[in-house]
Amino acid sequence: MSPATIEELLLAARSQLTPVHDTARLDSEVLLAHTLNRSRAWLYTWPEHRPAPAEVEQFRQLVEQRQNGAPVAYLTGQCEFWSLTLEVNPATLIPRPETELLVEQALSRIPPGATLRIADLGTGTGAIALSIATERPQCRIVATDRCPSALATAQRNAGRLGITNISFRTGDWYQPLAGEQFDIILSNPPYVASGDPHLQQGDLRFEPPTALTAGSDGLEAIRLLIGKGRNYLKTNGWLLVEHGCEQGSAVTDFFQQSGYSSVRCYPDLAKQDRITAGQTV
Repeated sequence: MSPATIEELLLAARSQLTPVHDTARLDSEVLLAHTLNRSRAWLYTWPEHRPAPAEVEQFRQLVEQRQNGAPVAYLTGQCEFWSLTLEVNPATLIPRPETELLVEQALSRIPPGATLRIADLGTGTGAIALSIATERPQCRIVATDRCPSALATAQRNAGRLGITNISFRTGDWYQPLAGEQFDIILSNPPYVASGDPHLQQGDLRFEPPTALTAGSDGLEAIRLLIGKGRNYLKTNGWLLVEHGCEQGSAVTDFFQQSGYSSVRCYPDLAKQDRITAGQTV
C-alpha cells in the first residue's frame, strides 16, 4: 500500500508546481484525477485514500513533466471546450476559452432550426465546428485542416461525441472548398508573429508552430482568409476570424478594404479585441 494519501500527493504536487505555474493547484488535481480515472470532486471526497504504488509513480511522472512545461491537456490527452470533452495531442492546438467567443458570435447569426452551410477552416481538434454542430444540428458544416493528423483528431472527436452533421476535408484554407459557397465561414487561424518571444514561453513551446505563427507580423493567414473569403460566401454571408488582442484595428481595416460591410470587432471577457466579423453584400 502506498504511504501517501490523496491529500498528501496533492500538497506535494502543488509545492512542486507553484514556483513555475500559477495554476499549480488546478494542474495537480487534474493530473491526479486523470491518473486515478476519477473526478476532481472525488479527490475531495476521499482525501485519505491511498493510491496504488504504480498510480503514485505515474502521477509523479506527470507532475514532473508539467513542472518542465508540458501542457496539462497534452499530458491528459483531453480538454474541455463549450461543455465538450475533446481529445487533444501535439498535432493540434489546445483550444482556448477565449475561442468560445467565436462560437458565440457564429451562433448569434444562426437561428435555431436554420439549415445553413458553414465552413470552419483550420479546424484542429474540431472544437469550433463540433460546438456549432451540437447547438445547430440542422446545419451542415465542412471542417478543413491541412494537417492530416489534426483532421484525424477532429474526426475521432466527432465520432466519440456522435456528431454526424460535419464533413472533414484535408487542405489548406479555401482549397477544399473550390466551387462552393457558404452562409458562414469562420476560423481561428495562426496569428502570432514568427519572432514573438511568447513562443518560447509556457504551453506555446509544445504546440505545433504551424498552428501558431503566420509570417513576420502574424497576419499572413488572416489577410488570405479575408482577401479570398468573398469568393466562397453567399450574398449576406458572414466571415468571422479570431485574432490577437493587438490586431483588432488592422483586421478591421482588412475587412473594410476588401469590401465587407457591417464590420465589427468583438472583445473577449478580458475586454481585449478577439473576434472580427464582416458580411458580404
